[in-house]
Amino acid sequence: MKKRILSILCSMALLCTVATVSMVKVNAAGSEEKIVDGSLLTMEESSTGYSQPPLTRGEYLMTGDCSISKAGLTRVYAYASTTANTEVNYMATIVYVERYHEEEDDWGQVAWWMEETNNDYFLSTAKSVKVDRGYYYRVRANHIAGDQYPYDETASFTDGILLP
Repeated sequence: MKKRILSILCSMALLCTVATVSMVKVNAAGSEEKIVDGSLLTMEESSTGYSQPPLTRGEYLMTGDCSISKAGLTRVYAYASTTANTEVNYMATIVYVERYHEEEDDWGQVAWWMEETNNDYFLSTAKSVKVDRGYYYRVRANHIAGDQYPYDETASFTDGILLP
């Protein structure tokens, strides 16, 4: 009789443990990730974004991409590039480093710069930007290419990375 009671108690303890572990996993899987203006807020070390195919593939413009990575305690490294289908008269890449403002649930500009070239098919630019710790940061870029105005244009953006 004692063995039977002990067996039932062990079985119930095992059942409770399995149920508890299952509940914890379900709750963790059910928590939604935060996405702000298309950017997922992540704990990653870096993120890369690409222009979307319907927005690319103009007469001249082929692709645009950008990336952000941690570059120390108070710095992020931002990069962007633009590629044309062929050599064009004008190319430009405008890069924005943005910080997530939780109280407004929106991105705010921290830094920006523009790189231009003529008679080329590829353009890239990169900078290390000093930022504050404790916020999410992302890079957004506009990519422009063409022989005459109006030029082909597209955009890319990264996910947000936390600088703890």
